[in-house]
Amino acid sequence: MKSTVRHSARVRAVAGLAATLILSAAHIVMGNSTTESSDPFLWLEDVEGDKALTWVRAQNDRSLKQLTGDARFDRFYKAALAILEAKGRIPMGPLRDGWVYNFWQDDVNVRGLWRRATRESYDTPSPEWQTLLDLDELAKKEDRNWVWKGVSCVLPPGERCMVKLSNGGKDASIQREFDLAKREFVAGGFELPEAKADLTWKDKDTLIVATDWGVNSLTTSGYPFIVKEWKRGTPLNSAREIFRGTSEHVGVSPFSLEGVNGTQFLGISDAETFFTATYMALTPTGVAKMTLPPKASPRGLYGNELIFTIEQDWEIGGRKWAMGSLLSMPQSEVSKPNPSIRLVLAPGPRDSIEEVAVTGAGVLVAKYSNVRGQLERYTFDGKQWAGVRLPLNDTGAVGIATADPDETIAYATYTDFLQPTTLYATDVAAQKVAPIKAMPAKFDASKYVTEQFEATSKDGTKVPYFVVHPKGLKFDGQAPTVLYAYGGFQVSMTPAYSATIGQLWLDQGGVYVLANIRGGGEFGPAWHDAGLKTKRQVVYDDFIAVAEDLIQRKITSSPRLGIQGGSNGGLLMGVMLTQRPELFHAVNVQVPLLDMLRYHKLLAGASWIDEYGSPDVPAERAWLEKLSPYQNLVKRADFPVPYFETSTKDDRVHPGHARKYAAKLESLGMPFLYYENIDGGHSAAANQRERAKRAALEFTYFSQRLIDD
Repeated sequence: MKSTVRHSARVRAVAGLAATLILSAAHIVMGNSTTESSDPFLWLEDVEGDKALTWVRAQNDRSLKQLTGDARFDRFYKAALAILEAKGRIPMGPLRDGWVYNFWQDDVNVRGLWRRATRESYDTPSPEWQTLLDLDELAKKEDRNWVWKGVSCVLPPGERCMVKLSNGGKDASIQREFDLAKREFVAGGFELPEAKADLTWKDKDTLIVATDWGVNSLTTSGYPFIVKEWKRGTPLNSAREIFRGTSEHVGVSPFSLEGVNGTQFLGISDAETFFTATYMALTPTGVAKMTLPPKASPRGLYGNELIFTIEQDWEIGGRKWAMGSLLSMPQSEVSKPNPSIRLVLAPGPRDSIEEVAVTGAGVLVAKYSNVRGQLERYTFDGKQWAGVRLPLNDTGAVGIATADPDETIAYATYTDFLQPTTLYATDVAAQKVAPIKAMPAKFDASKYVTEQFEATSKDGTKVPYFVVHPKGLKFDGQAPTVLYAYGGFQVSMTPAYSATIGQLWLDQGGVYVLANIRGGGEFGPAWHDAGLKTKRQVVYDDFIAVAEDLIQRKITSSPRLGIQGGSNGGLLMGVMLTQRPELFHAVNVQVPLLDMLRYHKLLAGASWIDEYGSPDVPAERAWLEKLSPYQNLVKRADFPVPYFETSTKDDRVHPGHARKYAAKLESLGMPFLYYENIDGGHSAAANQRERAKRAALEFTYFSQRLIDD
């Protein structure tokens, strides 16, 4: 609920998040210079078109018959649903004004409850929850498939919030004003129609809004570029414009950083590209450009210091600051040409800063070294920053669950592949942590062990990866293995406990592998930058190197090796099908990009040009023609049977990518499985039941391909 900025464009895409187009035989002859007129499957880009949906339903029926007809599917589904709806899950959520807020879904509350408990009650084994909004009740009343998308609240002790809801899971959402005290929507209050909008509160009667204002108000990526100030009691169309970007940029959005005692820093991010932005401070006299490098991310306010990370090397005032550093400057100097810059933390070459949060007793930082987390606290004496390590386990993943600038208590988490997530109350001032909640174990982890290995990529780079396998595993190449990776947008893949993977895969005799390939952020911005645009082949070389290393160590072999990835990771899967199909026996392609010659014309695709390159730039197009899975798909005997997943409601990565690739496979007479969830958005799942179904389908597929075959 507290607003921080990691870069508005990056938040839109990743926010990752574990974590989402194509040809026929005629194009084999025509080569890679496919045009719209020569693409026989262009009609599949008509998302809700009758012809396209008829094709989708036919593919769903055929594929679901094979997967759900497997005796394991029902068992997997019930197990996954029990995990996802279990009452023993930790209710995570933001800390604000003495309350912990949480969004909760279970077998009764399918769409979910928004609720809160006092911090004192939250720390007990059985918190007393106050229900604020019942989405199931609201969806029934309004006949909408409402999916929770978050909330933005006025500064404490304010009682008003803007609740964000999506019909079916799309990124485009409505936003309505909600009264926390009365626990109801405000009659005649602020309300934004469906759009990919960003907003923040200036005060209890004023919103700063970037939304779809009508004709010529969106960028080519589909995001707003006009920011206005909207006063209570006035129509939206009368809002006063305070900043205008350009349609060629990715998007413009307001942001707010909250400090102690209700202090606030208001700003605007004008993202020229996905990774670069110009930041402006909103002042009483207007908009003032902030002195930050193009690749930077404001992180919070601590006292009078604005804290930020830089994702590029930066030279200013005769000093040089290394990319990946955490820095600060006085709020009063944010628009000066040569502000006083102070170093908070400079990570090493195998380090990364994953999370930063401000508390009343210091700044918490989740820092990773060789993909293993550490929790640190930093304080400022007016001249320099000093850090201290907090006593939290450092062999897995640490996270900052929530923090509040007015509280000296924050919440942190620890997890790894075999230890369920534990929530710690962190006394930041006293530098103490105490476990208060833990996820119950959902599989017998004592039977397994986690090891970290390194593969050597084609250019000699050492690429780490984790392997979770049974103790006493025979290294004879026969272990059915699923290898997962992402490799893009500076998103780090860190250790995480998954009861679903434990029960549906490890307990079936499988091995699970997580690869930390370039393109991610595991070793800071440089690890990401190494794979940008025409340099991207290193990302795929890294993944191939990990796969080959698994085989060389005789952990598995090609007939027993499956791979999985979603969104940008779905592109990774598509490239593997092009470059090394013989290396894998199962490929799960989730909400993918696959037509890299048209991706920039579909939905949010234009916002990712800084990651992939532009098909309109000759040198970059030449690379994309070699890369694009859709254009490079040809019939070959060593091709595995892939399984595609996407969603009709995905308004970020167009479902046409998966549709067209599958249609081309069909035209070539090559087998595949395909499932498109009609709802679900970019996650391809709008609620826990859909998530359970998706997990059951995936592991039924892997079982059929890697265990049965």
